[in-house]
Amino acid sequence: MRISSQYDWINLTPEPGHYTFGYYDRCPWDSTQALHLALRIPQQDHLPAPGELADVGVVERRTCTFHKLTETRAWCHQQGAMTLWLKHESRSFVYNDFVQDGGRWRPVTRIHSLDRGDIGRFNVPLYTISGDGRWGVTLNFGRIPRRGYSYALAPLPQEDPNPDLDSDGLFLVDMQSGSTRLIASYRQMISCHPYPYDLASPNPGAYMWLNHAIFNSDSSRVMVLFRTAPQMVPPVPWRTHMMTMALDGSDLRCSLSDIYWRHGAISHQIWGRTPGEILVDADWCGRGHEYVIFDESHHPFQAHRISRGMGPAGHLNFSPDGRRMVADTYPNEEGVQRLALVDVASGDITELGQFVHRTPGATGDVRCDLHPRWSADGRLLTVDTIHEGERKVFMLGFGD
Repeated sequence: MRISSQYDWINLTPEPGHYTFGYYDRCPWDSTQALHLALRIPQQDHLPAPGELADVGVVERRTCTFHKLTETRAWCHQQGAMTLWLKHESRSFVYNDFVQDGGRWRPVTRIHSLDRGDIGRFNVPLYTISGDGRWGVTLNFGRIPRRGYSYALAPLPQEDPNPDLDSDGLFLVDMQSGSTRLIASYRQMISCHPYPYDLASPNPGAYMWLNHAIFNSDSSRVMVLFRTAPQMVPPVPWRTHMMTMALDGSDLRCSLSDIYWRHGAISHQIWGRTPGEILVDADWCGRGHEYVIFDESHHPFQAHRISRGMGPAGHLNFSPDGRRMVADTYPNEEGVQRLALVDVASGDITELGQFVHRTPGATGDVRCDLHPRWSADGRLLTVDTIHEGERKVFMLGFGD
């Protein structure tokens, strides 16, 4: 099935099986743009079960060949195993996994070298790594009620669903030593909540969790989504407050309150080109999701539109040079997900392809979003797609 009549997409994973990378807010390529991190997953029709393993490896760009390097028990259809290349350790990457500790499974980060194999681990799972490679952040995956964004071996806290307000929250990880420290507790986030009385007892919706942590452009700040819901399962309707802070936890603020997210008015967020810029897809005017930026340091709040967008919500990502932006959409009634390139200066949209995602079973949190990702030089774009039935990683090159 042809993606585009104008652009030549390449299947990086043509071998039989289901392949994926994960989310749109990270780079899957090594420093040479020759190797692309990927998982080979066992199925795409149900959430991962505790006994299901995924193969962790790299795809060789030149030959479109997947090389299995190891396995993981910590994977999901939306975000993979949080595989990320390291900057301070040549030809090495990290991924999340589980180890048995006293008869119980505990999440960890494993460090893998292409040349030496397993070379170490951190005692916490990673969510993401800063652009300068010095820091990571982690959170409690076991509190995430949307299981397509967590792991089968990270059970929800059924007996006591309330977090420890002072010892749980967002943690900073030193990528050299693996040491961690809490930088924003749940109590601290509640203290800067725009209407904290909503979380007071008795409360019809006090289940809390964190998700989608991202570092900004100069690795000086981190954002995380602070979410609450009336009950743990199903977690609907949930409320979203975007929290941002310096790496030591200072200047903790609610940069975008739930009122901006209500009724699907925002679906995705990411830091922009400057340390304070944030990019969202926002349907605030009732004419579909548009591509909008704002600077969190400017008060009063004022947003600026880059482009009218393509209507449905999707994932947005600036190119490394900031001159272009890639944007996808959720599927329309016919199951078509569109991918486009946006000229930031003019707002002009060029369609790069259409992906028909109608595979039975791949719905809900098992669905396959495109999750477009740039290479560091801005010349390569990859997506995850099921338009041919099996889940695959496809690549588009832009040349010089």
